[in-house]
Amino acid sequence: MPVLHRYTNLAATIHLLQTRQITLLNPATWDDRNDAYFMAEYKRHKKAETVLALCFTAQNETYHHWRVFSHGTDGVRLEFDREPLVAAFKSQPDVRLGLVTYRTITDARRLKAIDVEELPFLKRAPYADEKEFRLVYVSATESVEFKNYPIKLSWLRRITLSPWMSRALAKSVRTNLRAIDACARLPISQSTLVENEAWKSCTANVRV
Repeated sequence: MPVLHRYTNLAATIHLLQTRQITLLNPATWDDRNDAYFMAEYKRHKKAETVLALCFTAQNETYHHWRVFSHGTDGVRLEFDREPLVAAFKSQPDVRLGLVTYRTITDARRLKAIDVEELPFLKRAPYADEKEFRLVYVSATESVEFKNYPIKLSWLRRITLSPWMSRALAKSVRTNLRAIDACARLPISQSTLVENEAWKSCTANVRV
């Protein structure tokens, strides 16, 4: 079954597991200022009181995702079954969702017109490897900084802890996450992206 990954932190993961909710946030503070500007322009053109978003990726594990979106010892990757997650948000009238389209500066100069509904799903080509999937909440009347939506834990296939987390700490984190109600059997592992014994063992075959 296709999956979507959400790179986040330990606090957001605990919130999700305890409340069975996923939270859309204000994109104004996003690191990519071009992206934040497009979201602000979308809000302005729509005359909306609130535009919130949440980003996932359809890409497999990469160093880029960990370093940019979940850097540090408390980084977490959540792996969701795509089908039920998408179906749940498609039923929400104020939420738009879809894959991001990546364009070059040359493409942008050639564009004669952009549909306003494309703005939240446009990004520069250098980010194309992210394969981003985005949820966007829009309200013309409600002014809020975040929006919670209910989810089912059955949609969550796996939790992966930061490759920079101490292994000694990772064991305690797994124990505490599984102590949360109904999480006892949740698959939780630690990424070996930056230190993998199987990868290192191939040096045993070096020919001199």
